[in-house]
Amino acid sequence: MTWREYEALRNEMRREFGEQGQKLNDDIGNVTKTLDTINETVNTIQVQVMDIQRSIQVLQLAVENLTQQQQQHEDEDADLEEQPTARGIGRGNSGRGFVELGEKLAEANERADALARKLEQSEAARKKAELAASKAKAEADEAKAKAAGVEELQKKLEDATVALDEHKAAQASREEGILKRLKTQSRRTFVQTNQEFDLTNPVDDPLLDALSYLELHGSEIREGVSNANAVLSALFPYFFPKKEEPATFLNLAKMFNTPEDLGLKMRQENMKVAVENTVALVAESRQTIDWMKVGDTEQIEQSRWKSLIKAAKPNTKKILAYLGIKPASTPSSSRPEV
Repeated sequence: MTWREYEALRNEMRREFGEQGQKLNDDIGNVTKTLDTINETVNTIQVQVMDIQRSIQVLQLAVENLTQQQQQHEDEDADLEEQPTARGIGRGNSGRGFVELGEKLAEANERADALARKLEQSEAARKKAELAASKAKAEADEAKAKAAGVEELQKKLEDATVALDEHKAAQASREEGILKRLKTQSRRTFVQTNQEFDLTNPVDDPLLDALSYLELHGSEIREGVSNANAVLSALFPYFFPKKEEPATFLNLAKMFNTPEDLGLKMRQENMKVAVENTVALVAESRQTIDWMKVGDTEQIEQSRWKSLIKAAKPNTKKILAYLGIKPASTPSSSRPEV
């Protein structure tokens, strides 16, 4: 997963958590409003129940009063029956009293029944409201738990974001250090080889482009080392005829990179062989030669030395051919090494 994909995923998770948190907050608010409404309903029902209970008490008192009045009228009717003179009047008053008492009693019973039904309905509504309140409270607790879980996830997301930012900063610093080292190596290689390159297909990434530059220099160095190893390996037997060739290129190169002038040393060795061969050939010809005089070359001028070399070339070629050596075509202009 790339950093951009991780950033997109992190933003998507943050948006989703934010939406879930907002939804849970809305649910908590709705549940809270429902609880408040249910509490108000329960309080209202409780007030109505108390009113009904007081009304029932009043009705009970009224029924007791009516019962007492009825008993009193019955007693009065019994007295009137014993007094014939006032019997007609007494019975008329007693009939009206019983009618009124009956009506009041029926009204009281109806009101008591209505209040009882209303009380029963209120009790059922109260229980239903309490059940709804309990359910709403459970939903609210669940919503709070979910909200706490979302807050915990948001905290973890924030911690992960901080850790990611720190990791990205460390990664950027590390890449900057690597880029600096790659550029340094390419610059040092250019100083040694004096060969500069241009990228054909840059990717517009500083780190990858710097690596590509270094790979080009590395390819150049490998090719150079391969050629140098072949050349030094070919020259090794001539410069070090009595030594074994090293197995690695570095050790082979160190053999040639010494304070001693290997070229001069080899030339002197060749000169020694040439002089020995010349002396041997002269000895074979049985001619008398003053070798002390021949060896004294300090008084010979450079121009004279060149002319002597030129005059000796026809014979030199014959001698070299006799020795099995094919001479080079370039004329020699050096003085003799003693």
